[in-house]
Amino acid sequence: MDFFFQWEWLLVVIFIIINIMNSQLSPYYLNPYTLLDATMSFLDKAFIALPMAFVIIFGDIDISVGSTVALSSVVMAVLYNAGLAMPLAIIVCLLVGIIAGLLNGILIVKFKELSSVIVTLSTMILYRGIAYVILENQSAGDFPMWFNYFGWGYIQNTIPFILVVFMIAAVIFYLLLHKTTFGRKVYAIGNNDTASLFSGIKVDKTKIIVFTLNGLMAAIAAIFLTSRMGSTRPNIASGYELDIIAMVVLGGVSTSGGKGRMAGVLLSIFIIGYLRYGLGLVNVLSQVILIIIGALLIFSVMISNLKLHSDSSK
Repeated sequence: MDFFFQWEWLLVVIFIIINIMNSQLSPYYLNPYTLLDATMSFLDKAFIALPMAFVIIFGDIDISVGSTVALSSVVMAVLYNAGLAMPLAIIVCLLVGIIAGLLNGILIVKFKELSSVIVTLSTMILYRGIAYVILENQSAGDFPMWFNYFGWGYIQNTIPFILVVFMIAAVIFYLLLHKTTFGRKVYAIGNNDTASLFSGIKVDKTKIIVFTLNGLMAAIAAIFLTSRMGSTRPNIASGYELDIIAMVVLGGVSTSGGKGRMAGVLLSIFIIGYLRYGLGLVNVLSQVILIIIGALLIFSVMISNLKLHSDSSK
């Protein structure tokens, strides 16, 4: 019976309820092609939720991801407009994300007296500030036509390209967390980093790798978001960090560290994504949607504290 009391099963129930509710609110909701298209509007954030699950399993947090998206996007666009070939600009975009994540990781492990909240709050301001220095309050774009495929392309004229890429990434991160020694190290550090250190786990190195992955996925999100928008500005991806953290926490990842499953994170991504989409079809105010998502998060934390789901690290 414990199997059916796992957090993921409750998320399945919530997902079904949300789809029933949305179908009652709008007759256009259950169109399968429209539901597939809707993923384009939220999967760019979902890329970052994958490594963010690792970060929160550590008991840490990274609130600089939105700014990393903005900085990576701005650098890519400005370099392309300056004459750099688009493939090279994309590579630089990825490098910017990697460097931003690497810097976060190094600062967190070198200044252990500072919490990850303080460190990434500082880099959040830093990265966004650099983006504004580079582009000021202007926009940049005019990308080649083929670049639009990242945000708007389809495979077999049916399945969004971003959905296919995301599912591949999700499988990779699922296997990394649950089927590798690296994943076991992440759980061990989240449960007790001191004991992990004395057990021979390279705690600092593992954290740096995870934060670097977070930066890389933020850069990948920047590519898809910039492609979908057709241009970029320094203020893009504002508030992304809150949505991403909400996806991870609703997915059952404990903010105290050591617990969480990728399956729950994936379910919560589509719960929040389709909740926003369905309510948006009937013009519900964004503030009301935030209230509903906040209520879901409070509910998830309450249930987690009551221990109605099994040990999610097993």
